[in-house]
Amino acid sequence: MKNREKGQEKKEYDLVIIGGGPAGMMMAVTAAKDGASVLILEKNRSLGEKLKITGGGRCNITNAEFDVKKFLENFPESKKFLYSPFSKFSSRDTFSFFEKAGLPLVVEARKRAFPKSQKALDVLKTFQKLLKKYKVEVRTGAEVIDISKKHKNRPDEPDLIASVTLKNGEKVYGKNFAIATGGYAAPETGSTGDGFKWLKKLEHNVLKPNPNIVPLTTDSQILQKISGTDWSFMKIRFIQNGKTQFSKIGKILFTHFGLSSPLILNSSHRVKKLLDQGPVMASIDLFPDTPEPDLDKKILKLFQKNHNKKLKNVLPELLSKKLAEAILEFFPPALAQKKVNEVSREERKALVKKIKNLEMQITGTLGMDRAVIADGGIALEEVDFSRMTSKKYANLYLLGDILNINRPSGGYSLQLCWTTGFVAGKNLQAPHLQAPGEGANIF
Repeated sequence: MKNREKGQEKKEYDLVIIGGGPAGMMMAVTAAKDGASVLILEKNRSLGEKLKITGGGRCNITNAEFDVKKFLENFPESKKFLYSPFSKFSSRDTFSFFEKAGLPLVVEARKRAFPKSQKALDVLKTFQKLLKKYKVEVRTGAEVIDISKKHKNRPDEPDLIASVTLKNGEKVYGKNFAIATGGYAAPETGSTGDGFKWLKKLEHNVLKPNPNIVPLTTDSQILQKISGTDWSFMKIRFIQNGKTQFSKIGKILFTHFGLSSPLILNSSHRVKKLLDQGPVMASIDLFPDTPEPDLDKKILKLFQKNHNKKLKNVLPELLSKKLAEAILEFFPPALAQKKVNEVSREERKALVKKIKNLEMQITGTLGMDRAVIADGGIALEEVDFSRMTSKKYANLYLLGDILNINRPSGGYSLQLCWTTGFVAGKNLQAPHLQAPGEGANIF
């Protein structure tokens, strides 16, 4: 359809998507397959900048938990909103979608799914082929600076979006619009919270974003000695007011600033809430499946085997060299120089207790530049999840990280993008399009 303004013909698209990330591309492909004229406006030089670096460049494309109810247990604060869209496009549908598109997936530990090629770039290439197949128009280097509402002729008319304005001054018109600009996490990829500014202007309630799935910082001096060291099986307890608030078991990476690893990243949201209430201590047990008496016997046996060697040279046989040095930092320097047959029973017992209870104070988290995701975004009560539209503007679709949804790492973030993008694309408001459907049959 063409509009006339000041004597010039202006194209009006069925759908204008702001943001060429995973959610935006999924909506574009889904809507275009059903016959919609679709334009993607991407401010970066290419599509999918964040997608290319996800999963360390391998792209944790989804999580292979096919029971929707169990899947949504990983969205504890928002699952009641997500049952509708996830019943229409689940992780099982994601497998079908990509395999039909010629990109087989493999499942690894913790049900994390990746492209069989182990290349995030192949996920982007798959979408590029589909965008071309369904004739989606893509404009890169097209930064949107404003969104305009449609003028109402009568008070009872619904509020609608009419156009967006690009940085070069050009206006782009559409019947429907989608905001798929992401949140604040990884700002180097273009996620700078643009969509939040527009939503505020449109009088939506936007919750303040915070870095989420992010490493924790501590004030422990020993981290300088063990930076870069990890330990594959340990238990960490987060303690406040002398009580353990929650604990987790798994791999932890010690860094120069604090603690990292998937276990830590997936704990950060809860730890941040605790920090809002007061100081938080972390207690790390390096041998969680070994009770103190058994660990004492294990160390005693190690001492008997190396009775003429210094403690500093024997302890690394139980721990890594760096971890052993860090543990010994909590004791007088003379202890490290003692031969193990000179170590007293009390000193050995104290070593056991420290190995089972390595304490440090949690001071906070790193910033947005180190966050896998950021929470915050539009209040979920203001979204119609059956169509993924704004409840204030019937032709405005809201996708992916623009929503205030917290979730762990492990494929859940991208599945949120695939689901919201597909459901939005299938429910596009245009009378000449195919009737809305369900499932992953877009081929």
